[in-house]
Amino acid sequence: MAQIIEMPKLSDTMTVGTLVKWLKAEGTTVKSGDILAEVETDKATMELESFFDGTLLKIFAPAGSQVAIGAALCAIGKPDEVIEAPASAPLPAVAKQPAPVAAPVAVAPPPPAPLPAPAATVAPTLSPVAQPPDEPRRSSQSEDGQPSSDRLRISPLARKIAAQSNVDPARVTGTGPHGRIVKADMLAAATNPVLQKSTSSGPSTLSSQPSIFAGGSPAKSGPIQEDRTVPASNMRAIIARRLLEAKTQIPHFYVEIEIDAGPLLTIRAQLNNGLEKEGVKLSVNDFLLKGSAEALRRVPAVNASWTGTGIQYHGAVHVSFAVAIDDGLITPVIRDTHAKSIFQISAEAKPLGKRAKEKKLKPGEFTGGTFCVSNLGMMGVERFSAIINPPNAAILAIGATVTKPVVKDGHIVVGQTMSLTLSCDHRVVDGALGAQFLAALKHLLEKPALLLV
Repeated sequence: MAQIIEMPKLSDTMTVGTLVKWLKAEGTTVKSGDILAEVETDKATMELESFFDGTLLKIFAPAGSQVAIGAALCAIGKPDEVIEAPASAPLPAVAKQPAPVAAPVAVAPPPPAPLPAPAATVAPTLSPVAQPPDEPRRSSQSEDGQPSSDRLRISPLARKIAAQSNVDPARVTGTGPHGRIVKADMLAAATNPVLQKSTSSGPSTLSSQPSIFAGGSPAKSGPIQEDRTVPASNMRAIIARRLLEAKTQIPHFYVEIEIDAGPLLTIRAQLNNGLEKEGVKLSVNDFLLKGSAEALRRVPAVNASWTGTGIQYHGAVHVSFAVAIDDGLITPVIRDTHAKSIFQISAEAKPLGKRAKEKKLKPGEFTGGTFCVSNLGMMGVERFSAIINPPNAAILAIGATVTKPVVKDGHIVVGQTMSLTLSCDHRVVDGALGAQFLAALKHLLEKPALLLV
């Protein structure tokens, strides 16, 4: 009897998955452990593994389609078996995203009302984001005349091949779902330059604009970008929904403290210089992860979650850290952070962060965190307040190290300070408890040798 492979639940928030690419064709002999396809969830792109030996008799969900959890993907059995179509068909590719809400243009001010209009909340979520300056850009329309995303669609492996072969991916035509550039496209372009598209098809938009330095006045002609509405991806839609729930259902309050970052930076430099031959390279974030775990050991009531009817206190500290990726962010988790040295944390955090950016994390690597750290200091942000990642009761926001005058021993000297902001769920953490946690963390980070014992 043929075995039906169904769409598995690959993350805690997953409701549907997108078939990015089939790696096996109908009629192919497969063995248990073979990878059948690539599936994109709201968190990562993951591999679909076969648990059966036989022949891939039928594919029910074509590449690019969106499939609900539990729906049939394919059938594996004996070559002569007859397979009927499944009762429930996968969602069509065109239904991949909800219909976008157009941003209003030149509308009259609404009359006063006791509550804001719902569109005021929805529209900003779906508003387009300015294209990063270093990202290759596509035309605003696809070859069939339909609007397309301005972001270059390329798989992580294809991007790596492009860098190694020195081929501009913007000049390569993708053959994957929705024009996505895949490995085969980059390999073909690298070996046959004729396949690469010309970049001289039209005048440069940048050069056609008057320079602000040429005539002494800013350029006023032309829009800063094209008007467009981009449908939310699976990941962005889930992030929007969960953050809206978190911000509206969790009573946030914020506690901020400023620490002397000088001792931390000094001991980090000493360790990195002294252990360079051993391949040790600690980051500031490594100290913050270790410091957070130790502070939770000293103030364990913060390491908790609201269950709806009570408070669950966790016996182990699993610290997650926010990693920015193309379509949002993800929070890989370091298990039992309280029981690991700063060197173990550093060795574990680096590959986790790398796989997170490649969207290759397994479900167990980004679920189950009990506390979260979000660091924007490396981007020059001095202080900010983060939204709690449920079911955590708190999240720590880290700002940049700032050099400024400080008072030490009654004298004004040059100091290096860092801002720490703790966002707390007031159902679990009260103000005094949040202050105790920050005080413990401040003590540890200003005496960082304590983190090494």
